[in-house]
Amino acid sequence: MEEEVKLMKGNEAIAHAAIRYGADGYFGYPITPQSEVLETLAELRPWETTGMVVLQAESEVAAINMVYGGAATGKAVMTSSSSPGVSLKQEGISYLAASELPALIVNVMRGGPGLGTIQPSQADYFQATKGGGHGDYHVIVLAPATVQEMTDFVALGFDLAFKYRTPSMILADGVVGQMMEKVVLPPQRPRRTQEELLKQCPWAASGRNGRDHRNVVTSLELDSAKMEENNLRFQRTYRLIEENEVRFQEYYTEDAEYLIVAFGSVARICLKTIEDARAAGLKIGMLRPITLWPFPYKEIERLAKQVKGILTVELNAGQMVEDVRLAANGAAPVRHFGRMGGIVPNPGEVIGALREHFNVEL
Repeated sequence: MEEEVKLMKGNEAIAHAAIRYGADGYFGYPITPQSEVLETLAELRPWETTGMVVLQAESEVAAINMVYGGAATGKAVMTSSSSPGVSLKQEGISYLAASELPALIVNVMRGGPGLGTIQPSQADYFQATKGGGHGDYHVIVLAPATVQEMTDFVALGFDLAFKYRTPSMILADGVVGQMMEKVVLPPQRPRRTQEELLKQCPWAASGRNGRDHRNVVTSLELDSAKMEENNLRFQRTYRLIEENEVRFQEYYTEDAEYLIVAFGSVARICLKTIEDARAAGLKIGMLRPITLWPFPYKEIERLAKQVKGILTVELNAGQMVEDVRLAANGAAPVRHFGRMGGIVPNPGEVIGALREHFNVEL
């Protein structure tokens, strides 16, 4: 397949991009608002064209453990779910991180806690960025704001996962998963041969007999000293990721007097807010984190020294705001505005929050 332009939902784009990346397997379970990922893969039937395995597991727990097994053999495998489904996958994600296995997890967020609502949310920020499972670990977290980024982040997520031998997560809110936009789909990548796989992933369990080919993949270590050594190695990897993989976009920050920090679909709303405010003479800028982990602390710290105040806008009760406050380190006051229950704010509400918190006048 060559590069192609199509109109599609964000969830559908994930499925198309996975096939075109040359993914070896998808293991998932339906849950709104991400069910179209599995449905699209079933409709496209990639097992007949690229050899990609697509399997609806009996549960979210089964799906993530199938990913664990596939990743242990060096395969490019993935799963997708939505908030409560990802909660069920947390033990498996922790196992993947501790076993230093690459995998891609997609979370199209819905409101909670509990079963909550099927409407969009950004309330899984803590779960994704702080390590929702047990132990000292991170996953790389990419936050798309467009359907094109839903497409592009599949390849990016897989590539980063294999580069650092750690899971990657695409953390999208339900708006991005369900909305339709024009997408440029990438050309088809060939799947790796068994020889290429063994060369690129010498750590992978191959199932072969003999000392040189039998690798044991496990997250278990009963020797405390060795377990500490493992954890220290993980932390060195995380520091390397923090040094090299921070991604973000800035809008109108050169002369900004106030700064908005927002991710996902909310950043699109805030960009309209900024354009309206600037038309009225108020200098507002925005920083959009693309990687929620690693988080752009240094960039926000730099901008905090320039502005009079920072507003985080989120579809939650206030989660990313904690990282923004850490980054600002007292250089500027940081306030939060959020909506919950699946209610998406409009640009006027964001302006109202700026008025309330910083006494700005338009």
